[in-house]
Amino acid sequence: MSDGTLTLEMQEAASPLERRQDLRRVLRELAKNRAALLGLAILMVVTAAAIFAPVISPADPLIQEVSVRLKPPTLEGGDGRAHLLGTDHLGRDILSRLIFGARISLVIGISAVALAGTLGTLLGLVAGYRGGRTDDICMRVTDTMLAMPFILLALAVIAVLGSSLRNIIFVLGITSWVSYARVVRAEVLTLRTREFVSAAQALGGRGARIIFRHLLPNVLTPVIVIATLEVARMIILESALSFLGLGVQPPTPTWGGMLADGRAYLSTAWWLATFPGLCIMLSVLGINLLGDWLRDILDPRLRL
Repeated sequence: MSDGTLTLEMQEAASPLERRQDLRRVLRELAKNRAALLGLAILMVVTAAAIFAPVISPADPLIQEVSVRLKPPTLEGGDGRAHLLGTDHLGRDILSRLIFGARISLVIGISAVALAGTLGTLLGLVAGYRGGRTDDICMRVTDTMLAMPFILLALAVIAVLGSSLRNIIFVLGITSWVSYARVVRAEVLTLRTREFVSAAQALGGRGARIIFRHLLPNVLTPVIVIATLEVARMIILESALSFLGLGVQPPTPTWGGMLADGRAYLSTAWWLATFPGLCIMLSVLGINLLGDWLRDILDPRLRL
């Protein structure tokens, strides 16, 4: 029996006790990493704000109160209500808009990563396993995507389909699968010469079964790491599109859109752009800290 087959069978035969021990080990490693704990805490706060936005939001993010427009952070505004982070140029509560804006950022970030990760992983698996002409075609498509400017493609798609949440996810997804495809293909090119793949082929295993049962589980580690870090990049790209007016359209609150609204008031109402910028920075920082820890845990070469 080959080493690869033996390892695979040992993993499949792992008892619940062994899995619990692995979970405890991961939790112990997490508890010792302060940066990862900070990232997890930030991510949990942002996620909780997005999930419970209607409950914890102090005001309706769409209601306009011109009488209290451009009010600085205060515990009691002119309307008798607290505006802890101030109001914008239309009198809308900044804190409420930030809380609801977290929903847009997380939904777009996670959905775009899911779309890009699925597409890129499938293409990488097929290209790496099949090789030959299939590999050449997939890699030429990959090179073409790398050469295409993101903003140009976003402008073209949004001009044709319109600016909406679904279209933004589509644009981000179809422009971000390249990194998954290249990494997965490289892993598969190494794995397809291993003994456990040869054994599966000798036993009559078809290509689809070998790809999804034997190769896919062995390439999930880099895919998970890439996906974690890509969520942060998707949040930045969505904010950039919203800042340019190509993202989700007003009055839906988005962090990038709030930044765009605040750029005209940087000298007179600093809070309009400062707090959305801080939300973007902290969210991306938290995801990156957690992603770096996941990379260290999942890649055994970094633990030597």
